[in-house]
Amino acid sequence: MDAEYSALEQGSSSCRTAAWVDSQSKQKRQRCQGSSSDQLGSSTSDSLQMAEPELQDFNYGEAEEEDYYMDDDDGDGDGDESEYEFDEADFNQQLADKFDDLDLPPGVEATVPWLQKIEDSGVSTTSELEFEDDITKKYKAFKQFYTVQNFSDHHYANKVIDTTRREWAKRIQHEWKILEKDLPASIYVCVAEDRMDCLRAAIIGPKGTPYHDGLFFFDVQFTSSYPSSPPSVYYHSGGLRLNPNLYNCGKVCLSLLGTWSGYGCETWNPAQSTMLQVLVSIQALILNEKPYFNEPGYASSANTASGEKNSVQYNKITFLHSCRTMLYSLRRPPETL
Repeated sequence: MDAEYSALEQGSSSCRTAAWVDSQSKQKRQRCQGSSSDQLGSSTSDSLQMAEPELQDFNYGEAEEEDYYMDDDDGDGDGDESEYEFDEADFNQQLADKFDDLDLPPGVEATVPWLQKIEDSGVSTTSELEFEDDITKKYKAFKQFYTVQNFSDHHYANKVIDTTRREWAKRIQHEWKILEKDLPASIYVCVAEDRMDCLRAAIIGPKGTPYHDGLFFFDVQFTSSYPSSPPSVYYHSGGLRLNPNLYNCGKVCLSLLGTWSGYGCETWNPAQSTMLQVLVSIQALILNEKPYFNEPGYASSANTASGEKNSVQYNKITFLHSCRTMLYSLRRPPETL
């Protein structure tokens, strides 16, 4: 009985051994033939169980890191590494794109080469610098006071006056010398050789006002009775009224010009008043920080809650009108200045 049991046990063990050897042979043949491990029969279950710990110890971080350094496989499994050409610039750009949405600490991009964006060839930068230099040269070459031949588009071009008086011409030349010498940096003046009575001024809006960096044009005519009477001034409004003292019809309301009431030094004085004083008064008194209070009767509400609120709202509208005036000047620029 024991002998039979022993024989059976040895036969069973031999069968298992033969099966295991057979399965190992099959695996070797399948690996040589290129077949995958999931095509093995049920008899290889023991070998699959032995491989499981290796899968569990697989380092996914290394595989994920490899994705940054390897191109995606095309799926055919027959890629030829000898045909692959490594493009470092394209490679760095792809890496940088992956980190665009990350909130990295300041300065990281400077220390990691592939986080730095690919720079242009430098042609556009050089071109921009040359363009800025050209603008700077033209700005410095542009004179604040200069003379032209005529004023064909001047508002008072068709209003001819008597300019034969010697005293009148001498006073106009004196005004020109004052303007050429003492003009502020934000006011430009142009005069005509054949029309000494005509003058054109461009005033830049002061900083901190709703007229900031705006360009406003004024045409001036010295009357035949000048300097006994103040000059006539016309504002190029473009049809917009952006100040209580600047009407859309071109009227400039100022005590120094006699177009508004005034007292003492506010009014024109033939012995002391000058064209320079007129231009500076327009810039300082009219194009000011709170033009709302230039309106007659509104000055009493200054420094009150309601008055300041109305002033802020007025400035918002004035700023929009100022921008529209600039568009008007760009579309219909004066022929001179």
